[in-house]
Amino acid sequence: MFLENRAEAGHRLAEQLTMLRGAHVVVLGLPRGGVPVAFEVARWLNAPLDVIVVRKLGVPYQRELAFGAIGEGGARVINADVVEGAELTGEDIARVEQRERAELERRAVRFRAGRPRIPLTGRTAVIVDDGAATGATAGVACRAARAQGAARVVLAVPVASQDALRVLRREADEVICLERPRFFDAVGQWYEHFDETTDDEVVELLTRAAIRAAPPQPVSAADPPLRDDEVRVRAGNVELAGHLTIPEHPIGVVVFAHGSGSSRHSPRNRYVAEVLQRAGLGTLLFDLLTTAEEINRANVFDIDLLAGRLVEVTAWLTRQEHVEGLPIGYFGASTGAAAALYAAADPRVQVAAVVSRGGRPDLAGRALAAVRAPTLLILGGHDYLVMDLNHQAAKAMSCETELAEVPGATHLFEEPGTLRKAAELARDWFTTRLPATWPA
Repeated sequence: MFLENRAEAGHRLAEQLTMLRGAHVVVLGLPRGGVPVAFEVARWLNAPLDVIVVRKLGVPYQRELAFGAIGEGGARVINADVVEGAELTGEDIARVEQRERAELERRAVRFRAGRPRIPLTGRTAVIVDDGAATGATAGVACRAARAQGAARVVLAVPVASQDALRVLRREADEVICLERPRFFDAVGQWYEHFDETTDDEVVELLTRAAIRAAPPQPVSAADPPLRDDEVRVRAGNVELAGHLTIPEHPIGVVVFAHGSGSSRHSPRNRYVAEVLQRAGLGTLLFDLLTTAEEINRANVFDIDLLAGRLVEVTAWLTRQEHVEGLPIGYFGASTGAAAALYAAADPRVQVAAVVSRGGRPDLAGRALAAVRAPTLLILGGHDYLVMDLNHQAAKAMSCETELAEVPGATHLFEEPGTLRKAAELARDWFTTRLPATWPA
């Protein structure tokens, strides 16, 4: 079994945890790689999401060699054999533990962004990681959950070594694992894409989950979406995967065109999509290229190909239930912004508004002059590489065009608060442009 990425791992794990839907559950991701997996599980179970932070205790002169681990809630495990073999004194152990406890607390505060820890007392804790090689970290996380009062602990991982599973079955009340390979070298070998998860991505996912779990303010926000499902779209001779969400009483639909190295599972685009959905906008996130096509990097910069796909997908979208008659907008990031503008100039589609985030609109070339949809170009204040390119592109356009700079942001808007600002700018642009084009 090979998993495309952590998001797919979360989807597949969630299917095995359906029996917990509606139960008194808290989903806990192990930072950092376990959080994207846990995010999908929590979303499927409609459960709150939090982290459970664990730190290994490394031998002072060989930190890669762990003599124990600590977790939130006072959980602590010491390997007496390693302590004896490394000839560690009580003072050595105390010094390392004090340093790692301070780092554990710092990370917990950083990841939660000021929100309190979700109480576990009397609840089922579902601890999720992206895989388990030795089981040591996940095992301490199970103990930490019990120390916080969890009534039941379920450990869920997409893949684990058989040695790890023997450890984890002693620590958890139940272990859910999709794949138990006989030969196991590393977790990453079971994924096609196993990029490092950053601290900012963890914060972003937890923030999105907290927003989703917050009590709705307007009454209409409590209404379930008209559609919220995975879709398959035929474009030429390939089939593209996407996710379509249409909220109750939609005022328009925004199609996302992601940039190079990204996909419909991009945490950044999904965060923006949720901000738009809360404002009454439907969203369609889809993969511009198939997995096989992504191998050839030239395809990522083939704006003509990407724009053609966008046009075909838009035509499909306008025929869907609950979408027909609604105004369409495009949200593009990086090279996806060029594809969005190129497609917006195509006479076969009617696009009411375009937003580019950290985009390369210059790659749309001569199509820029033919764009008629109001266009917002969102720039990071520290994204110096594309700043001039965006200013030049704006001059080449004859439609309503604005540039908005997010102070302190770099190309990926990874700095705290910058992606939220970009999402709010996009929301305001679409909500003030799309409804005006909706026929009465």
